[in-house]
Amino acid sequence: MGETAPAISLADLNGKMVTLNEFKGKVVLVNFWASWCPPCTNEMPGFEKVFEEYEAKGFVVIGVALDDIKLSLIRDMRITYPVVRINDRVTRDYGNVSSVPISILVNRDGRIIKKVKKFYPEATLRSDVGRALQIPK
Repeated sequence: MGETAPAISLADLNGKMVTLNEFKGKVVLVNFWASWCPPCTNEMPGFEKVFEEYEAKGFVVIGVALDDIKLSLIRDMRITYPVVRINDRVTRDYGNVSSVPISILVNRDGRIIKKVKKFYPEATLRSDVGRALQIPK
């Protein structure tokens, strides 16, 4: 905790580059997941709800897929936050990500404030994001 989050520069499913640096000054959830992982796909609707609720206040989610997912899956799940495909550099920089889900919450200064190596409940994420954004309860 407290270390600077490693850089991310990956193409989304439409080919647009998404970088962690473009969200500097925002709270970012970096979520590593795979389509074959039930806990991963089960937590994504909650991530979407928190994203929709706090996007205007400075929160974003970057979904980093470990497998070759299709845009149709993301559309079917009604996910609107950026989803990218992992590469070897990001895998290495984030500690050889292989088991999922793994979620990393990054503060406005680009520092890691929380790592969750299991299902990340929507209510817990909402509370963590509220604190990180300094939104009163």
